[in-house]
Amino acid sequence: MEAKAIAKYVRMSPRKVAVVLDLIRDKNVNEAFAILQYTPRDAAVLVNKVLKSAVANAENNFNLDLNRLYVSEAYACGGPILKRFQPHAQGRAFRINKRTSHVTLVVKERA
Repeated sequence: MEAKAIAKYVRMSPRKVAVVLDLIRDKNVNEAFAILQYTPRDAAVLVNKVLKSAVANAENNFNLDLNRLYVSEAYACGGPILKRFQPHAQGRAFRINKRTSHVTLVVKERA
């Protein structure tokens, strides 16, 4: 059995979120919460929220044991890009891509 949580359209680049997700992949859920608590990145707050949701889904919807849960999958896919323009010299414009991401966490019980 596995439980999943997805955060969509998060205003953060998938590359920045992926750095934090790499820290907690294949870790025990309690250990993952401890790592996220002391990770000094903005993405850690977001990933912590998604992980709490995945654990709650596992506990309430599938009656999985909280002590045996681990993060089996953790990935961030790119969402739609907000395209903005910044004026530059001599009438030119410079495009700024404000990226969004979809963060997915899957937790499973260890056998």
